[in-house]
Amino acid sequence: MRGRSGGGAATTARLPSEIRVLVAAAFVIAIGFGLVAPALPAFARSFDVGVTAVSLVISLFAVFRLGFAPVAGRLVSRFGELRVYVTGLTISAVSSLLCAFAANYAQLLFFRAFGGIGSTMFTVSAISLLVRLAPPAARGRASGAWATGFLLGNIAGPLLGGLLIGFGLRVPFLVYAAAVVIALLLTGVMLRGRIGAPVSSDPDAEPSATFGQAMRHPTYRAALASNFANGWAVFGVRVAMVPLFVVEVLREGDAWAGYALAVFAVGNAATLLLSGRWADRAGRKPPVIAGLVVSAIGTAALGLAGSLPLFLAISLVCGVGSGLVNPAMTAAVADVIGVRARGGTVLAGFQMAGDLGAIAGPLVAGAVAEQVGYGWAFGVTGAVSVVAFALWARAPETRPAGGSAPADDVIPDVVAAEAGPTGAAPRGSAEAPRGSAAALRGSDAAPRPSGSRGARRR
Repeated sequence: MRGRSGGGAATTARLPSEIRVLVAAAFVIAIGFGLVAPALPAFARSFDVGVTAVSLVISLFAVFRLGFAPVAGRLVSRFGELRVYVTGLTISAVSSLLCAFAANYAQLLFFRAFGGIGSTMFTVSAISLLVRLAPPAARGRASGAWATGFLLGNIAGPLLGGLLIGFGLRVPFLVYAAAVVIALLLTGVMLRGRIGAPVSSDPDAEPSATFGQAMRHPTYRAALASNFANGWAVFGVRVAMVPLFVVEVLREGDAWAGYALAVFAVGNAATLLLSGRWADRAGRKPPVIAGLVVSAIGTAALGLAGSLPLFLAISLVCGVGSGLVNPAMTAAVADVIGVRARGGTVLAGFQMAGDLGAIAGPLVAGAVAEQVGYGWAFGVTGAVSVVAFALWARAPETRPAGGSAPADDVIPDVVAAEAGPTGAAPRGSAEAPRGSAAALRGSDAAPRPSGSRGARRR
């Protein structure tokens, strides 16, 4: 019987050097992306177009990233993570280079949209690599370290980008291309031959997990909901609504809007690694549920803040809430996929949930703010986190028992514990059907036949 008495193992499992390579690459990529952020709107305006056209350049990147995610997931399942990762970085580097030499608005629009394809390719494949390379006992810390690398890069990038704009609006795009090439060399060279045999060529590998199978798992559905809520609040409403609230309601300068976003980032960065350790030690659910509660209350309270100091303090709390959610949520998705299966489409669906939230959040919250005020807009955003909380409260824990996993500790076919009567095996039967609650948890209540692969490993 698998127990949970060995939770201390989660704190001692070392992160493989390959994970540190991915974290370093994430930092470099995020810096490059941040370099472009301050220059892109002004560069688009330099072609004598309106505000709507400028917004289209930014939105189209997200639309292409969202639309290509299912394709990227299938590519990962077929060709392997490293190939797709390197290809995605190559596309991103070429896209940035082409943007630097765009001769008109139409070219900039096309080249930027092309970059969205590369972005989703390297994002989906990077998360898949984290799933494969991180020990089950360290998935939370691996996810937290990777997210921290991106966050720190996103903080440093705009600062450097603001300085580079002084040398010309095209310069940040050239530097971004160079940064992606550095990340490409870092991962392509250092990870080549070090990530093991592709899952497709491993005779003991589980079949690729599909999105439809994963959707039958309650924890995966909860992860989709929380990632949607996170995208809505963090990448949508925070970016679109916080600056407007600071300027129009609190009557402060534009600089304070930037400081409010920075305070959120500080709270987020301070919590990510701690949340990852918590998820590895105590399970995925506690930090996610705590983070969703903090995010829901904090986000709703933002619209009620009547002074700048209070608004900044609440922004810090919201950053802490988001930091609690991210690593544990990603680790839970990794648990659902398992270590011996490739889940490109599962990870693509997970990413798409966040992207959909980032797109829908500003639209819905903006409409609510125009009709009934900012307080209601932030309140609706907090309510989205409440819905995710309700799903997580009913979801089963996926953290491997004892902080580690045996060699066959995967969730066969990635199906739900709530498979229903047709999927349930009577206690003491010879074998639990794949997809039953016993198979999902690896319970001893339904032992495998002595000749099965799992029995040989035990």
